[in-house]
Amino acid sequence: MDPRKNPYAPGAGTKPPALVGRDTQIEAFDILLERLENGYAEQSMIITGLRGVGKTVLLDVFRDMAEARGWATVEWEVEKNTSFEAKISAQIRRALLQIAPKARWSARVRKAASVLKSFSITFNPDGAVTAGLDVEPSPGVSDSGAITEDLTDLFVALGEAAREEKTGVIFLLDEIQFLPIKELEALITALHKCARRSLPVTFVGAGLPQIPRLAGEARSYSERLFKFPSIGKLDPVYARDALVLPVRTLGVGYEPEAVEFVVKYTEGYPYFLQEYGKILWEEASDSPITLHDASQVLPLVEAVLDESFFRVRVERTTDLELKYLLAMAELGPRPHRASEVARKIGRTTEQAGPVRSRLIAKGLLYTPGHGYAAFTVPQFDRFMLRRHADLGKG
Repeated sequence: MDPRKNPYAPGAGTKPPALVGRDTQIEAFDILLERLENGYAEQSMIITGLRGVGKTVLLDVFRDMAEARGWATVEWEVEKNTSFEAKISAQIRRALLQIAPKARWSARVRKAASVLKSFSITFNPDGAVTAGLDVEPSPGVSDSGAITEDLTDLFVALGEAAREEKTGVIFLLDEIQFLPIKELEALITALHKCARRSLPVTFVGAGLPQIPRLAGEARSYSERLFKFPSIGKLDPVYARDALVLPVRTLGVGYEPEAVEFVVKYTEGYPYFLQEYGKILWEEASDSPITLHDASQVLPLVEAVLDESFFRVRVERTTDLELKYLLAMAELGPRPHRASEVARKIGRTTEQAGPVRSRLIAKGLLYTPGHGYAAFTVPQFDRFMLRRHADLGKG
């Protein structure tokens, strides 16, 4: 079929043509914004889930919803070894200019700009972030050098400015598991102060499943400040819709057996459904797409997934780390005790501990419970058994 009309979208964070199975999260976000607009307190949100389940897609949907309601939006993907203070300063500058054009800044907005200037000078002495704001720093506010205290001052000033302008500010952060604990603690504390003052500042983060534990370790009241919706594989009904609906308007259909084959193989994971659908569109000669078509392209689907989704995640691993991952894969897709995996690679738990820690730091594993580890990527065990089984023979 014509590749120019292929409706499937398996890119990283790309919105699928049929966004299904996420109505609960979208409705919860809509309620969050409306409650804050009406002066009520409401918990911020941190979405957790494995790779490829659509966390980034939801953040983009939330951004569009917030902007449609006139909110200022601040978004970025957290990266290791990037200055948190410089990044958040730049984004709050952007938010202030969204709250009101500089030419009509009220006293509250100008005060927030002054507090931002103090924060920026304290943590980014070159002043590049606040260049062009044409305000003096606010002495004694947001200039202590303690990130938790100063970020709280800044968030409160931002929230007061937004409230006066009858709008709100939402922070949308992806990959928040990479925030160092000190910065996560500062962010949580600042949001808590805004919530206590019923200021229209909120936060939606997205990250891997260990985030609720990390947030709890940063601040014990995190479970009361945030909701932690977890998203994963789609229910079979929604998985079928994600596969079938994009092509229906183009006059293309599937045999029911083909749909069931794809849904079963992908286990309803959104990224896999998009990749499988894209390849089926490119390889099938006619409509309806048949079970034969679906089964024939399976090796190609696996090859594409291995190269585009799985392989990049192990490129920076050592041979020993790969052996650890293979041992987990051979034990199965479920979470495994550290002692089980260590025994399988011929080491003690203490000897294998640093390997496990590095894999967690690289985002390949997470800890669902004390002493356990699991893959952050769905079907990663299949990939390891397909591509790296020879490591177990050494």
